Amino acid sequence: MSQFDWLVSSYQETLFTAFDTETSGLEPKLNRVVEAGAIRFDALGISARFNALINPKIPMPAEVTRINGITDAMLMHEPDAAAILPDFVEFLGNTVLVAHNAPFDVAFINEELARLGRPPLANRVVDTRILAKETFPGLPNYKLQDLASRFGITAVDAHRAEDDARVCMELFLVCLKKITALNSPVGQTTDRIAAASTSENKPVIPQTNSAQDDLFGDDEESEDYSEDLE
Repeated sequence: MSQFDWLVSSYQETLFTAFDTETSGLEPKLNRVVEAGAIRFDALGISARFNALINPKIPMPAEVTRINGITDAMLMHEPDAAAILPDFVEFLGNTVLVAHNAPFDVAFINEELARLGRPPLANRVVDTRILAKETFPGLPNYKLQDLASRFGITAVDAHRAEDDARVCMELFLVCLKKITALNSPVGQTTDRIAAASTSENKPVIPQTNSAQDDLFGDDEESEDYSEDLE
């Protein structure tokens, strides 16, 4: 059983939004969102896109610009968060959100919303880093761009919000295809045989389900992938 099995039964009726943020640093309380990108999709395909640069009213650190290519000159004439965030939240609506290393992006969006006196996001969130780790265990790492390369997903503009959101969506679909295959009668039989051959009476570890687990999925490790501002 996978914590993401619900996706198989609900995918045909669910509206998703893959999203990504680019930020001026790693700390939500100290740094700001400088770009937000999102792609709304369902079983029929992509239905809408959102992308906006956001003037953070603070300088962009040179080391961050080296990662995402966003400069002070690109941001100086753009609207600020007060002008962009309400439209972004409206675009997200009540869809299921999909993001890579989701707690990072959600924390930044929620901090921006708090500055505006608005409530935090309440959407259910699928973290594709956790999803990929569960669906394809044992890979060398689970950074978005490395996973994209492994699964033949073309990154046109890496570390820019809308393209990273698209790559995240495509990774989500790769994982969903694998989960769907494992949930088919043949896949379930093969999975049970494989599990039986390797378990050797290993103890069963109870699973927890905290409120954060319900939003993001449960990840047993504390690896930090935010150094690449994913």
